[in-house]
Amino acid sequence: QVQLAESGGGLVQAGGSLRLSCAASGRTFSSNAMGWFRQAPGKEREFVAATSRSGSTIYYADSVKGRFTISRDNAKNTMYLQMNSLTPVDTAVYYCAAAPTSGSNWLYTQPNHYAYWGQGTQVTVSS
Repeated sequence: QVQLAESGGGLVQAGGSLRLSCAASGRTFSSNAMGWFRQAPGKEREFVAATSRSGSTIYYADSVKGRFTISRDNAKNTMYLQMNSLTPVDTAVYYCAAAPTSGSNWLYTQPNHYAYWGQGTQVTVSS
């Protein structure tokens, strides 16, 4: 069982930056591939970024590539999402998710691969 809690969301002007954190409980954080997703009002949840168990494999959605950086610190049971050059299109509730996996370099982009989810943190980008 993994419990996840996001933090770091807020209101920022276009062009600004935010850093989201995802704190995980339990001793199995390093056994999970991790991902960030977001959901804007009236839209489906969409993939943002994912990292493998070790952090050696990373993948981004095209919409955030070059602006967002995903990272994890297994010693601190925490994952991060550094978001730069934010635009109003990035406005959404951001969720972190964990996927238990035996593959150290595996990651997942589909929500149905993730077993555990946080409650979400709101990110609002004003124009």
